[in-house]
Amino acid sequence: MRFISRKFHAVLDYMTGILLIAAPWLFNFADVESAKWVAIASSIILLVLSFLTDYEGGGKKSVSMSGHLTMDVILGIFLAASPWIFNFDEYVYLPHLIVGILEVGAGLLTERTSEHSHKHHIDGNISHAH
Repeated sequence: MRFISRKFHAVLDYMTGILLIAAPWLFNFADVESAKWVAIASSIILLVLSFLTDYEGGGKKSVSMSGHLTMDVILGIFLAASPWIFNFDEYVYLPHLIVGILEVGAGLLTERTSEHSHKHHIDGNISHAH
């Protein structure tokens, strides 16, 4: 069941991107280099992906929504596992784990088709019936 709208997903993407850039300083792990750079790199990937996605928050619109959501799941799994992959779990793991899990959830629970195209399709059927 997909219940997150594409428009809300776009807002979440940009908010998450900003949060990930700020996370090392907000959650006091800026001195753990690998943890800091995983968060910043993930943020950059998310923000660039969001800008390139063909959805309500996209600028260039060259990545499909389906592709974007698949990347969300992959990025989320990577982010959630990163404290153990890069061995910084003894210093910090919750921000990466929580945001990673939420990213996977967003990827799995967001509608793939545009609300606008649904409305247009319905309008087209109604006017066609007349």
